[in-house]
Amino acid sequence: MTADTEPSRGKAVARAVLQPIFDVLAGLIVSGLILAVIGVDPLAASKSLVHGAFGYPEAIGYTLYYATTYMFAGLSVWLALRAGLFNIGGEGQIYLGGLGAGLVCVALDGMPGIVVVPVACLAAITFGAAWAFIPAFLLAKRGSSLVVTTIMFNFLAAAVMTWLLTAVMIKPGQAAPETAEFSASSWMPSFTSLASALGISIANSPVNLSLILALLAVAGGQFLVGRTVAGYHLRVVGGNPDAAAYAGIDAGWVAIFALCLAGACAGLAGVNEVMGVHHRLILDFPNGAGFVGIAVGLMAGRNGWGVIPGALLFAALAQGSVDLMIDNPRINPELVVMVQGLVIFFAGALRGQLTLPKLRAAR
Repeated sequence: MTADTEPSRGKAVARAVLQPIFDVLAGLIVSGLILAVIGVDPLAASKSLVHGAFGYPEAIGYTLYYATTYMFAGLSVWLALRAGLFNIGGEGQIYLGGLGAGLVCVALDGMPGIVVVPVACLAAITFGAAWAFIPAFLLAKRGSSLVVTTIMFNFLAAAVMTWLLTAVMIKPGQAAPETAEFSASSWMPSFTSLASALGISIANSPVNLSLILALLAVAGGQFLVGRTVAGYHLRVVGGNPDAAAYAGIDAGWVAIFALCLAGACAGLAGVNEVMGVHHRLILDFPNGAGFVGIAVGLMAGRNGWGVIPGALLFAALAQGSVDLMIDNPRINPELVVMVQGLVIFFAGALRGQLTLPKLRAAR
């Protein structure tokens, strides 16, 4: 390694770390300017946002709950991006993953959690991967547009869930489109209940063992992409399809593998929502997480570990916005969506396009 190599690598690492921060700050600054125009103090709004996300134990628990879902969704997008594919179907894959987990909870009602929880997680992985397989197959064998098919499958998943929850699985004697509550043995153990079992009192929040599962999934995804033959094939196809073809790597197989893996990760987000929080199947439980995952996956860049801070950022925006609206009557849900959208725009769509001179030199 030459003397010039170390500074160049150092600049590249610095850019990989600083660029996402710069992009997020750009989005927040533009949001602050808009808030100032309508008469809201940007500094006071920022204080409310941070306090609502991290200012007290219950808020931290809710932030980690949102981050869990966003980690699964972001990892799903990131894995596909490493193969040069844009998975916009996360919302539908989360829906199907939750459906798979819910069906297991209903079918194994009353059985011990040590049996139900692992089987439900496997069902979520299978259903999510299967829902991603169809667009992947159409891409690999028919050349269909992945963007079009995955968006269509989001709508199809929502339609299937609406039909099931209004005509097939709805709890008898009620109007709300949801199933009956699962038995307690089918719930994903929450940190609150685990701490209580150990004689420790912590604030009540929906964060549960799915968070540990999400962290393990991120670690596994990073290991697979960076340390395995399958991951090497995935990176080669994503980096240079012509070189991959010359090396004899089947790009169609890689696309199917990457998208099924992405669907499996998205499906696990359904476990967090269905088994960890709602304890039943309800309509719209993904709540846009599949689309937030696009920004999280883009922010991660080439390093899968970047999914974690990206997920925490958008989780903080989601949780902190509650206190933001309470403390600032002029701020309504639409303005909160605007702030989130601007951060997604700068950190996702414009990722790396706005750079400081020193960051630009590290390209």
